[in-house]
Amino acid sequence: MKLLITGAGGQLGSEWVDFCQERGISFNSFTSSELDIYDVDKIENTIVSLCPDVIINCAAYTKVDEAEENKESAIQINGSAVKVLADSCKKHSIKLVHYSTDYVFAGTKSDKENNPEGYKEEDSTDPVNVYGYSKLKGEEAIKDSGCEFLLLRVSWLCGQYGNNFVKTMLKLGSEKKEINIVDDQYGAPTFTDQVVEQTFELIQQEKSGVYHLSSDGLITWYQFSKEIFKQKRIDVKVNPVSSSEFKTKAKRPFFSKLSTKKISNIERIQILDWKEGLQRLLAKL
Repeated sequence: MKLLITGAGGQLGSEWVDFCQERGISFNSFTSSELDIYDVDKIENTIVSLCPDVIINCAAYTKVDEAEENKESAIQINGSAVKVLADSCKKHSIKLVHYSTDYVFAGTKSDKENNPEGYKEEDSTDPVNVYGYSKLKGEEAIKDSGCEFLLLRVSWLCGQYGNNFVKTMLKLGSEKKEINIVDDQYGAPTFTDQVVEQTFELIQQEKSGVYHLSSDGLITWYQFSKEIFKQKRIDVKVNPVSSSEFKTKAKRPFFSKLSTKKISNIERIQILDWKEGLQRLLAKL
């Protein structure tokens, strides 16, 4: 099996490159600057020359607040470019693995009450910001293309590469004695090492369709930060505050939990508790 990894410079793409190198998996990887997935000719030429069996698409526009002012760019990268990739995969009979987000859901308080274990794969989507809308456009393009696909939604993504909440907390913890963290947004972190391991297992088992990848548990950002500092033994006072105290350009969902019931029924896939996932990440950092 030969893999082609796009967006290899991001936190998820970098994790994929490490994974393949460590396990001796045949792969080619390109950063988003090296391979623009919106460029039809480049995609076609790359596929024809490399003949991958599976394309792992990690290329994405991920700046949630900036997307509000750069709607066209977000939709082009997360929607239109994904259509180009999906259409090429259909044409050449290549399986497409693509990552989406919890932000395709509305994340309302009533959804939390009705879905305490999290959103299921088949639940209705209704994004509340441009980023979520652009990712939903990518999902729709893949489904409409007719290609064989694995569509994997993740939430609160954290890993050893790139920028994420865990790294931000470690930086703040080293600089400040007191910080304020939102305590009214609920979800669970997804760790990149588990994402890659679980995705590869799904590929090996020739699974297709939509799956949610995340960790066990339901917490707020405040609870997440407290555990980060506890595990790292960093002495910093954390104050729980409401979202209204942090003005952001993009509206954030109140509830971001993804149900992992479907994927937990797959043989050889284990869903870790979020604290254990955090412990593994902190050990790498």
